[in-house]
Amino acid sequence: MSRGFVKEGDQEEIPMVPPRAYLPKGMPNYVTKEGIAALNKERENLEDERVAASGNYIMSNFIDAKMKLLIERINTAVEVDLTKANKETVSFGAYVKYNDRTVRIVGVDEADFSKGLLSFISPVAKALVGKKVGDKFEIKVPKGTETVEVQGIWYEAVPLTKAAVETNDDDKSSLGTLITSRTRMVSEIKAIAASDSNDATINQEEVPRADGARNDGGAVDDIFVPENDIMEFLPVVNERGIIVGRALHMELHKGNKILHPVLHLHVINDNGEDVRRYWWHVAFGDTPEKTLKRKMQETLGLTAVKPKQKKQFIRETKTEKELVYVYFLNSDENLLKTPEDKEYFDIFAKD
Repeated sequence: MSRGFVKEGDQEEIPMVPPRAYLPKGMPNYVTKEGIAALNKERENLEDERVAASGNYIMSNFIDAKMKLLIERINTAVEVDLTKANKETVSFGAYVKYNDRTVRIVGVDEADFSKGLLSFISPVAKALVGKKVGDKFEIKVPKGTETVEVQGIWYEAVPLTKAAVETNDDDKSSLGTLITSRTRMVSEIKAIAASDSNDATINQEEVPRADGARNDGGAVDDIFVPENDIMEFLPVVNERGIIVGRALHMELHKGNKILHPVLHLHVINDNGEDVRRYWWHVAFGDTPEKTLKRKMQETLGLTAVKPKQKKQFIRETKTEKELVYVYFLNSDENLLKTPEDKEYFDIFAKD
């Protein structure tokens, strides 16, 4: 969480941004030559975005807050001189081949395991440092232990081993999900502009019908699947629902407990039974009503209906914190089915 510039008399509108990569207190912020270049490039990009966001108060504050964290990393960066490294042993910046995979040990902001870049504070990197070619040792891994043999050490660039990271059901926003899900990244300024056009006319051939069929004759799944675009920017709000910033979906669902708004829609039939339950994230720049209207049309094919808001409350779990807007809709239409498992029902437990 970070505080940016706020205008006088509007102290509650403070942008909140996800923290940067973890670096233990007191630990030097070691970086490679490529790492410091990447940080400076990130600063240039933020400066360009700040200019593009001129006049947009919330976006400008959001960028300023990100810039503050970035400048702190740049100012504390310690570039390691690899020309002085002992070429026969593993140290920071080294390319290391072990167990037929090749990785490089880098700074925390450079790390990306999917690309073979290991943070120097990671358990594997710590275990490798100081080792020589031919050394064998064991390290702890999620499934037990792994015997490691160092097969090569270089301090000039060599191809790295890209990897898909395994995930478990308890961590849907892990790096593995990032790798295997679509990685569309929309620029922050374009996302702001796009939010202003969410009321644009939707091609009716693309709108699912209430009976679960597509208007173009194609087949669709008959079970509602909550959206999970972990690279989407979502709004960050205060307890009154005022937007104070935004953050990536993946950052909001990994334990940071940053408050963000969601929608719960209950469909009640003529017998008063709660027959369908849907939920969506409120889009950045939208009101809850605006997102709900669009999602009902896009997902359920409903256009001429107006749900009633029942309540709003804060829902908190071990991984997230949500401001929930609960809506009820009376309908006997044959709408998209919703999951019936306990985990899904628990989402609506306090509605």
